[in-house]
Amino acid sequence: MTKNSKIYIAGHRGLVGSAIVKNLESKGYTNLVYRTHKELDLLDSSAVAEFFQVEKPEYVILAAAKVGGIVANNTYRADFIYENLQIQNNVIHQSYLNKVEKLLFLGSTCIYPKNAPQPMREDSLLTSELEYTNEPYAIAKIAGIKMCESYNIQYGTNFISVMPTNLYGPNDNFDLETSHVLPALLRKMHEAKQSNTPKVEIWGSGKPRREFLYSEDMADACVFILESRDFKDTYEGEAKATHPTKNIGCAPLGAPTTPQEIRNTHINIGTGVDISIRELAETIKKIVGYQGELYFNDTKPDGTMVKLTDPSKLHSLGWKHTVNLEEGIKTVYEWYLKELND
Repeated sequence: MTKNSKIYIAGHRGLVGSAIVKNLESKGYTNLVYRTHKELDLLDSSAVAEFFQVEKPEYVILAAAKVGGIVANNTYRADFIYENLQIQNNVIHQSYLNKVEKLLFLGSTCIYPKNAPQPMREDSLLTSELEYTNEPYAIAKIAGIKMCESYNIQYGTNFISVMPTNLYGPNDNFDLETSHVLPALLRKMHEAKQSNTPKVEIWGSGKPRREFLYSEDMADACVFILESRDFKDTYEGEAKATHPTKNIGCAPLGAPTTPQEIRNTHINIGTGVDISIRELAETIKKIVGYQGELYFNDTKPDGTMVKLTDPSKLHSLGWKHTVNLEEGIKTVYEWYLKELND
């Protein structure tokens, strides 16, 4: 990948996409391509096909997705599975048809079973049932992983899937209905501080433990993989593509053959460190300067009690996070205050 390679970032305005754009620009990449939703509806197969035929990107980062917290996932179940499947199908298939050199597909660690052994390794995928509240989203993302693997095996493409843990950072979603826990808590406590509200309600018991990764760390991991790793680096052994086309991600092609069983090629992107929701809330309370009481409403759902990734595979590929949680939250709060004042 050269500094002038044409790179299409789908979802460039979101938390993930904007962090990746920032990282690429900081490293001197000058030929970045993106479209707003109004300019290109990724649910529209014809529009996506036309975009790829005209722009011919060499690299694709698929960070566009319908995302949200427990409430949104459980309320808009049909929207979450339909929209994510449609976006993935359109972008991944057009990347194959238009001979994209490498694609990076971003999912989430909610792909893992509800009762997966902790910390969660890549080989926990599809070993038991999913958490019910986010099952439609998780199934869509699992389908994306399998689509990338299948195109690589059959056609010799070079499509890599990465599964970040819970992310936070600049350009996060602070909407209280659809946001994830960290930005929701930050906004709640800031508004409670401003209005002198004596108590902030937090859903659940506060006992569940979660892992959080700063979005700019995540972006650095993605660009590292895009620059220096290929599909063949994501599994052990040697595989042959089963279709006689140009091979990129698998071993050299011979006659069509039955490949080895290739599974769990996705890569966890995380810290390997977790914190309870109660501890997270207390940390945010301190950073925001809120003086009131935190009320944990245990009549509301907790979700999975422990959800921690094992990032050993990513570490073995040569990358490790650098931003600790408290430092990251301080940076996000400064960004949030600036946005409110602009």
